[in-house]
Formats: sequence, C-alpha cells, structure tokens
Amino acid sequence: MKDSSISPFADHPGTPRIIPPSPAGIKGKVVYCSSDEVQKRIIPPSPVKITGGVRYLSGEKLATVASSRATGAPDDEAPEITLPSNNGSLPADDVAAINQLGQKYQVFKSELSKVIIGQEEVIEQLAICLFSRGHGLLMGVPGLAKTLLVSSVAETLNLDFKRIQFTPDLMPSDITGTDIIQENEEGRREFEFVKGPVFANIVLADEINRAPAKTQSAMLEAMGERKVTVLGRTYPLSPPFFVLATQNPVEQEGTYPLPEAQLDRFMFLIEVEYPTEAEERRIARETTGADKPPLNGLLSGEEVINYQNLVRKVPVPDHIYDYAVEIVRRTRPDSDAAPEWIKEFVGWGAGPRAVQYLILGCKARAALRGTYMASLEDIEAVAQPVLGHRVLTNFAAESQGMTSKKIVARLIEEMRDDA
Repeated sequence: MKDSSISPFADHPGTPRIIPPSPAGIKGKVVYCSSDEVQKRIIPPSPVKITGGVRYLSGEKLATVASSRATGAPDDEAPEITLPSNNGSLPADDVAAINQLGQKYQVFKSELSKVIIGQEEVIEQLAICLFSRGHGLLMGVPGLAKTLLVSSVAETLNLDFKRIQFTPDLMPSDITGTDIIQENEEGRREFEFVKGPVFANIVLADEINRAPAKTQSAMLEAMGERKVTVLGRTYPLSPPFFVLATQNPVEQEGTYPLPEAQLDRFMFLIEVEYPTEAEERRIARETTGADKPPLNGLLSGEEVINYQNLVRKVPVPDHIYDYAVEIVRRTRPDSDAAPEWIKEFVGWGAGPRAVQYLILGCKARAALRGTYMASLEDIEAVAQPVLGHRVLTNFAAESQGMTSKKIVARLIEEMRDDA
C-alpha cells in the first residue's frame, strides 16, 4: 500500500505551486515552476474578486492557470483587481507564436541590414503593412534605395516578386494581363489568359504617379479585393498579396497625382528620408566594395499568412478603440469633434478605413515587438503614416505652411494633452 505521507509530486523536478480553488467554483490547478526556468512570474495580491489568467513564462514555454481569490487575506484589506477576460487575452499557443514572430522580426531586420543601411523606421512600417494585410506608398527622392528595399523584403520572405515600371503609355492590360489567341492540341484557336505582373505576392509599382488615372485604377480592384477582372472574368490573386508603390515628390512634370480613392487604399504613407551623416559614411564604405551575398529566406508564404491571422487576434483595450475613433473624427472639418483650427486648415478628413488601419497597425506593431496587447504608444506610432495622406489641406493651410504631416502631429499632441 502506498504511503500517504509521500507527496504525489515528489518525483517532479520542479517546485509545486498550488493555486487554491475559488469560492465561485473555479477549480485550482497545479503548475510546476522551476526557479531556474521561470523568468517572469505574475502573482496577483489577494483580491476580493478576480477573473482572467496568470501566466508563467519561460522562454517559449508557458502555462496558464485560472486564479481566484487567494485564501488568508481579510476581505476588507484585499484590493479590487480586474484582469482581462478570456476574450481579451491570448491563449498559450498564440502567446508563443507572438514570441516567435518578435524573434523572427529581429532576424528579418538583421538580414535586411546587410543591404539596407539605416531606415529602421521605414523597415518597421513596411513590416507592419505586410502583417496587417495592408499596402504601402513610399515617398522619397531618387537614390534612397526604395526599390532595393522592396526587392530585399521579397527575397527574405521567399515570396514571388514582380516590378511594374509605370510610364505614361502603360495600359491597364499591361498590369492585369490579357487574352491572346493560342492554338490548342486539336488545331483549334481559342483565347488563353496570360497573367500580368500583378499576379505575384509582392508587387512594386514603381513611380506610380507617372501613369494616367485609367492605368492607376487597374490596381484598385487588386488592392481592395485581391482579385482582377479581365473581359468579364474574375481571377483571384494568391495570398499573401502586398502592393508597395513609390512616388517621387521632386519631379512633378509629366506626372498624374493619385486620386483620393486610390490614396485611401494604401494603409501607410511611408516617407523615406535622407540618411544621417554616419549612415551615409557607411553607405560610401560598404556599398562600393565586393558584392554582398544573397539574403537568406526567413519565412514562407504560408507562415506570413499565419502571422497575419495572428496579428488580428492581438487584444486591444477599449480606450485604444476610443482613441482611434476620436482622432479620426477630429480630422473632419464638418464634425462637432473637430477643433477650430482643423476647420480652418483642412478641406477633407479621414474616413472609417483610417480607423480600421489604426487598430490593425497598432496590433501589428505590438506583435512585432513581442508584446501581447496593443498600447497607446503603438497607436501613436502608426497615426502619422495612416493619417498623413488622408488629411487633405486647403489653400489657407498651404499659404501658412501647414502640411498634412504637421496637422497630424498637432492632433497627436492635443490628444496626449487631453488624456
């Protein structure tokens, strides 16, 4: 007969920690946490009522235990604590996946640094667009490695990459593809659809403002609905699908400004700035020698899709939703929430799509940084690239040097002061 004095946990190498049962009927669980393995442990104080989960993290290993009121503390001394409910926290496997995504993102940046010097913020914004299923518009003068950056991203992600050089004589069929007459095995002639360069995972629309509006519009359906329609037939685009367009702000002759409808399709307006003096010195030294080795592939298309799905599961507190709605409504001059100076300088504000992209952007930024919940810092970081091309200024703003970028920056500052 087994000696009852021997602990049933004696054979386990770790130290047993017992979470007592709840008066509400939640059963306690036993979790073994070796002192050598546990890096972070969160044990809430004895509360009157508590719901949610306590996580024990050790590298990629995580155990979740349901906790309740701890015994031994008087009710009148126990502080009130409310933890996120089940629908506001991630299950253990998703938490481990976010840890993995954060690690792969660091390797991704390290791999890109072999060919791209500096531009850390640009790389982060590109990654946020990619894992949010959005599209990016890169704005910068020539020679800032915009095209090289996009092709390098495709190379590190093992994705199919196509480049479209937009010119004034480019036709929509040059982008989407067209039907051509082919002779089949029976000798009969029939139409066969030849796919255009838009049928790729990452599409670079280089100097998109050099093509007329009808050619630019060929990208609208592809960007919004992930499909193209040619001669009445619809062809789906294989996921993941990611459009990166570049614009040159210097040369305006022979260009066609993007219509507001197409600008709104881009999640981010990514401004590529000049490098710093130290970075430019590195460019002179490191890019004029021997050729760099090819970049290593880090993710497959299927993994990218899985991480895109993961990003959408990241919890967002209610005050972040409120922030997104309020800052977007403040950009609209006809809104009651708009300040007086907005009504003076802004001709057209952002639409509901901006709210969606603000939330998706802060979710993706949090996941890429290895955190499990979106924060105010995340949404402030994505507000400028989301709203910069959606806030259209009027003549009064232009005459006083008030750009869309300055308006968004002032709105962010006012929101911070009002908090």
